[in-house]
Amino acid sequence: MAAPSDKLVSTHWLAENLGSDDIVILDASRHLPAANRDPRREFEAAHIPGARYLDLASWTDTTSQVPAALPSAEQLAERLAMLGIGPHTAIILYDDSAVRTAARAWFILAAHGCEDVAILDGGLAKWREEGRLLESGTAGFEAKPVSHFPAASGVVTKAEITANLETAAHQVLDARDADRVFGSGIDPVHGGQNGRIPGSFNLPFGEVFEQDGTFKSPAALRDAFQEAGIDIGRPIITTCGSGVTACVLLFAAHLAGKYDVALYDGSWMEWESDPATPKEQGPA
Repeated sequence: MAAPSDKLVSTHWLAENLGSDDIVILDASRHLPAANRDPRREFEAAHIPGARYLDLASWTDTTSQVPAALPSAEQLAERLAMLGIGPHTAIILYDDSAVRTAARAWFILAAHGCEDVAILDGGLAKWREEGRLLESGTAGFEAKPVSHFPAASGVVTKAEITANLETAAHQVLDARDADRVFGSGIDPVHGGQNGRIPGSFNLPFGEVFEQDGTFKSPAALRDAFQEAGIDIGRPIITTCGSGVTACVLLFAAHLAGKYDVALYDGSWMEWESDPATPKEQGPA
């Protein structure tokens, strides 16, 4: 895919390449329950021309004990085949979500070995703000044969987080707002208590974006990580409430040229719900 970056494409670039047989555009919008929004209905009402609806909310492994777990390799293969995407298809992801869910879709694909995947910088909001073309309905496409993909890499478990409490080999970075990480009340998004994994740092995911919704420059992203207390030379594990906005920080780290970053997919929902796991509350 001849794009300005191997991970980000601009709205201008995508507008110039609409209709290309070399790419598939996927709407990866997913919303928090409190938003009271229906991403499928919104997609059918208005989407980037030629885009297909990913249905990210249903793209989880319901057999896993991890809340909202990443899909298995088999589930990934089946969904991509259903969407008419082969193993070497170039994919452009976008969303119209306050929690920037295209990054979650990007991580799912990248973790399973899909290399030619990029995010539309600024998402549907920027596309719409610029007055670019939209269409309604659903696009027709032909399903592909189911391909084989490897198991996900770059994912850590609750047991590995527990072990890391002793070794501190990885820095744990939480993408939630500071009041949820350092507060002591009830988590307003997922329920349960506010708090954090002991020793974790905090970089609210919204701080990696410019005011227009595009990602900050690689240098500015590195500064943001360092200002959050992260030693950019050491490995990182990202976490959040349910594993969604943690992917935003992980994607931002990749933009900044840092690749030794893993995802704790269970995140705070899994950690907080286990009485045996240690928790911290209040100021650091």
